[in-house]
Amino acid sequence: MTSRKQNKNQLALKLGMNDERVPKLLGIICMFLAFYLFIAFFSYLFTWETDQSDVQNFSWSLLMQSDMPMANWLGRLGAIVSDMFFYWGVGLSSFGFVYLLIIYGRALIQRTPMIQLNGRLRITLVLMLLISVFLEFIFSGAKFPWGGAFGDFVAGWLQSFLGVVGLGTLFLLVIIGVITWVFNPNYKEMTFRSAVQGVVTYLQDFFSGRLYQRRRVAERAQQAADNQEKAEKTTKPLRPSLEEDGDAQLSLELDKRLRPTSPSLAPEGAELEIQPSASSDSTDSPGLDSTMPLNQASQILEENADHSEPYDPTLELSSYENPVLSLLEDYSDQKLEVDRAELEANKDQIIETLLNYKIEITKIRATIGPTVTLYEIVPAPGVRISRIKNLEDDIALSLSALGIRIIAPIPGKGTIGIEVPNRNQQIVSMKEVLQSEKFRRAKMDLPIALGKTISNDIFVADLAKMPHLLMAGATGQGKSVGINAILMSLLYKKHPSQVKLVLIDPKKVELFPYSKLDAHFLAFLPGQEEPIVTETTKVIHTLNSLCIEMDTRYNLLKKAGARNIREYNEKFVQRQLNPLKGHHFLPFIVLVIDEFADLIMTAGKEIELPIGRLAQLARAVGIHLIIATQRPSVNIITGIIKANFPARLAFKVTAKVDSRTILDASGADQLIGRGDMLLSVGGDMVRIQCAFVDTPEVERAVEFIHQQPGYAEPYYLPEFHGDETDSITGSGGPVKYSDLDEMFEDAARLIVQTQHGSTSMIQRRLKLGYNRAGRLMDQLESVGIVGSADGSKAREVLVYDEMELNRFLEDLKKR
Repeated sequence: MTSRKQNKNQLALKLGMNDERVPKLLGIICMFLAFYLFIAFFSYLFTWETDQSDVQNFSWSLLMQSDMPMANWLGRLGAIVSDMFFYWGVGLSSFGFVYLLIIYGRALIQRTPMIQLNGRLRITLVLMLLISVFLEFIFSGAKFPWGGAFGDFVAGWLQSFLGVVGLGTLFLLVIIGVITWVFNPNYKEMTFRSAVQGVVTYLQDFFSGRLYQRRRVAERAQQAADNQEKAEKTTKPLRPSLEEDGDAQLSLELDKRLRPTSPSLAPEGAELEIQPSASSDSTDSPGLDSTMPLNQASQILEENADHSEPYDPTLELSSYENPVLSLLEDYSDQKLEVDRAELEANKDQIIETLLNYKIEITKIRATIGPTVTLYEIVPAPGVRISRIKNLEDDIALSLSALGIRIIAPIPGKGTIGIEVPNRNQQIVSMKEVLQSEKFRRAKMDLPIALGKTISNDIFVADLAKMPHLLMAGATGQGKSVGINAILMSLLYKKHPSQVKLVLIDPKKVELFPYSKLDAHFLAFLPGQEEPIVTETTKVIHTLNSLCIEMDTRYNLLKKAGARNIREYNEKFVQRQLNPLKGHHFLPFIVLVIDEFADLIMTAGKEIELPIGRLAQLARAVGIHLIIATQRPSVNIITGIIKANFPARLAFKVTAKVDSRTILDASGADQLIGRGDMLLSVGGDMVRIQCAFVDTPEVERAVEFIHQQPGYAEPYYLPEFHGDETDSITGSGGPVKYSDLDEMFEDAARLIVQTQHGSTSMIQRRLKLGYNRAGRLMDQLESVGIVGSADGSKAREVLVYDEMELNRFLEDLKKR
């Protein structure tokens, strides 16, 4: 009993330390202390002379004396604290403690890593000490404690050791040294105005936190320069007769000419034009000229490829920042702990139910998850696993659970798993998943954070290795939230130059919030009015356009001698590929299709064929598919397509046959809904609670990206010219019966018999695709059987009976 209490206390202590509310509360306390000290210190500047005489002989009894008057705005405590910091501390530099409390309080509230503040902490403390000594040296003998006891002692010792002139010279040397170290000024061109501007800019960056980011960028640039210098030392030049100055000038001109520049990315006051140098005019130096043949320029580029720095695809949007986590909701206050009594009761019920059927177990342990608890049991020797598997319904009845799932056995373990839903289910927030170390440190091409497993571990997978994902489940069980979780993972992790999204939404409302990302992440056809594809005709064109893009990428990989997109991009980044030969950096393309069954019902083969090609071939060139539907039956997703979707994500379904259709195994019918899902990758099945992200959170993150500068033009897919519905009576002259569709006569008789001119009716009755039915309706209009379109209404039928139609068709055949 004592050990159980100790374990419970340790568990409560551990949960308390890991609770997100604890650092937030500490941050609020830091902010309050900063505000309190600021008021006390500011008041001390005006009331120090009155209060100083009362607190010089400090004792703790002063705090309890109510008859002692204090002029400080915060009373006796404010006067005593201010006197300790100012008089016995570092004087006016004590305001630095207010600054430190503010930045650490904000970091605790926003959950910023503390390691990022170490540099600012060291700089602030050193500046406080130096300013304390300097102020006491300047205002030596003043009554006000400008530098405090510390400044008075250090300044007095240095003055007695170096003298007044020597100490002043030392301070001047320190100031000049700090300026030189921090700003690295050009003393030849420096003016007083530029020096003041530089100091002001540095102070703004320091107090706003941008200084740390600028230093990281500078360190990366310096590292790249060092790597380039090492490569130049170890690589022999291909043209030994090329002079050093000409080589540098050639590299500059090639770099500027081949990389697209944007005026918005140029630093203030920078010149985008490149002035011709003397080396480019000389006949001895092989510089690029506007009249130089393309093959000669290509040869020069290949010869100097090893001398240029690696290509960075993010430079065109170098100021882009990923969305911040504060845009997402935090549901930590809604976390519910599983009661210990509930665990014990479920354990006893499982053991009792198994004993009723004479099944003995030797060990049982529980793993608590956000929505279900996994009970792992080790059966006694001689017990057949199938006996336990057949007791699934009996165990569910004894536990009064919504539905349990038995894993017999658990892969990689010698145990049998019984998953029991928790009475109080927790919400797994998207913010909690995205701020986890597992997601932030993920070195994946397309990391997607789906949620938490039954062992409360964050689940992060690489979509590029899946390589396609099939999502299915009943209506209202979380498919749309799952799609949002995948898309938000990519938006929070990747740069717009690294991934592009092609979004297809037949319902027209689920993916609409992402339409603002057209200048950053979205890819679509040229001339398309909306970046989110909703019309069936546009869907067909988009899928065929992706097939063209896939073929184009395979041709580029063939020329580059690369097997997949990673090898190709690595070669391009190292400048081993020539842009003048059509090579360019290839971003990953993620195709997301919601309600795939609706597209198949309306377009049939015209959707199925390009999807089949992409599913089989697009993986190596960085095109990955995410298809969501309610039930991927054979008439919706064929065997060829389904075989190329090894990753299946199943939400709750109503019947075992639906689960087998999705996962090729049972289990999805025993889920509890609301984001509870099973992920099957290569035969391994994982139960996950999907991270919840609401529409307002998506809108805030999208708006954060939308407010940032984007590309000058969107990422356009290749144009696709399909079978256009040209007018039959156009430039080809009068209508000929041989030019009509072979199903034209059947469609005409159907329209006349029903007296209802509807394209969808032709599509349903004749079992045709949407495009073909539309072409038939246009042909019927062109010959005069139906009238023109009138919005969403059915067309007027101009032929009233079959006798009139027969005469009409005979006349048409004689033409």
